[in-house]
Amino acid sequence: MGVREAFTELYGTAPEGVWSAPGRVNLIGEYTDFNEGFVMPFALPHTAVAAVSRRTDGILRLHSADIDGPIVELRVDELRPLTNTSWAAYPAGVVWALREAGHPVTGADLHLSSTVPTGAGLSSSAALEVVTALALNDLFGLGLTRPELARLAQRAENDFVGVPCGVMDQMASACSTEGHALHLDCRDLSVRQIPFDLAAQGLALLVVDTRVKHALGDGAYAERREGCEEGARQLGVSHLRDVAYEDLQAALGRLSDERVRRYVRHVVSDDHRVDRVVALLDAGDVRAIGPVLTEGHVSLRDDLRISCPELDLVVDTANASGALGARMTGGGFGGSAVVLTEAAEADTVTKAIEEAFAAAGFTAPRVFPAVPSAGAHQVGRSAS
Repeated sequence: MGVREAFTELYGTAPEGVWSAPGRVNLIGEYTDFNEGFVMPFALPHTAVAAVSRRTDGILRLHSADIDGPIVELRVDELRPLTNTSWAAYPAGVVWALREAGHPVTGADLHLSSTVPTGAGLSSSAALEVVTALALNDLFGLGLTRPELARLAQRAENDFVGVPCGVMDQMASACSTEGHALHLDCRDLSVRQIPFDLAAQGLALLVVDTRVKHALGDGAYAERREGCEEGARQLGVSHLRDVAYEDLQAALGRLSDERVRRYVRHVVSDDHRVDRVVALLDAGDVRAIGPVLTEGHVSLRDDLRISCPELDLVVDTANASGALGARMTGGGFGGSAVVLTEAAEADTVTKAIEEAFAAAGFTAPRVFPAVPSAGAHQVGRSAS
């Protein structure tokens, strides 16, 4: 049953519309977003879809096709940060953030369904937030831009849910275009759509979901963010983005805390890796980004220390079996890796990873091709 029919069955009337927002995978630039640096995500074909109607009585009703449970009913004027730990906190947080910003959201009925894998580092939460924000923006005629919606969705996750994420995930979901990677400046939210048609180059980018669940609210992410902010303070800059790569060694010499030094080295070098990938893609040399991806993984593993045995096994096995490069992607501590490979070698690389996981006694990974897809949009009124 489509979300439109399910909405009608749940609420007794047809929805005013259906909206879709994708998950994302990040090609390069990790933990750089909250340092006001650079990232390069793109949207996946996996989406959160919402059927939505307005209400004028201050009631917010939420239902998920993916989680067993009744309709969650809340009052919009009673929404309070950090009081809801269920899936409903993500759409409810968006309503809270919109109202906090002065937008007249007077209630809504939502029915949601998502194909974005949860806990895989592919931004299932951002997809829920962005699809809610876009639907309410359209229904209530708020006139907000995509970057403004992304910022509000980020505020929902930061302040309402309590996860101190940067803005990359929400911007990727809101602003991506099909066939492109999104070169995003996280300081001013300016974007450049960079053509990224792997199939035309005879290439494939595989996502390998290790099925090791990550949870960014458990403190490890916040600890690294705090360490980056401490590094910026000690170096006398507002954010680590302001440390030039050419000045990195001198900057590291001014830091006495080994942990902070590692975090600073990762962030400044990963910003530089984004610049290198952009230059290679602009030059049409897509294959040459492979070693840069692997270099990024080593930095995430050794300096940021957010990898895990499963992610390291993906990267090592992929590269040993002929891939052009690989790295973990997302917040770490599990989740997914990306593998750049010749399309003709994709099955061989996949099989090698699956066999390595089996030999190590790990849960079988989920492997699928990452196809740069469209960002959030309203679905045609006849679609479900």
